[in-house]
Amino acid sequence: MFVRPATPTDVPAVLPMVTKICALHESWDSAKYGFLPHPEQRYERWLKRLATGERSVFLVAEDEAQLVGFLVATVESEIPIYRLQEFAFIHDLWVEPEYRQKGIAKEMVMQAVEHFHQMGVQQIRLDTAAINEAARRLFASCGFRISTVEMLREQGE
Repeated sequence: MFVRPATPTDVPAVLPMVTKICALHESWDSAKYGFLPHPEQRYERWLKRLATGERSVFLVAEDEAQLVGFLVATVESEIPIYRLQEFAFIHDLWVEPEYRQKGIAKEMVMQAVEHFHQMGVQQIRLDTAAINEAARRLFASCGFRISTVEMLREQGE
């Protein structure tokens, strides 16, 4: 088992995992994560760009030539009222259920952290679903802390 940078040719094997993470998020909070049909198709071009991008991190975890996890993160611009001009953002992290609790997710996060450090990015952010305590424990073990709490109110029609 090892973690490596993704290539554009990895994208087709990642897309089924994208389907799973989107379905999980939508099951947790359909108001927040109300995806259009087949969100994995919308990811395809984006992931191929990220696999060759200089300002992004796209990692895959591989076990005997089978992809079992992925992490996607990008550098984003901050709005121009803050001293910090840019930050990295981890968009998605997935490990197939049968491969969890083996340190794969932590390895991907720490590789992303190191990559952004080498790029000179001073801050990394991410969101986790309110229900996802396991993710918060993982990210805390990687040095992340809670900085904001997002709240959502649905408006009736």
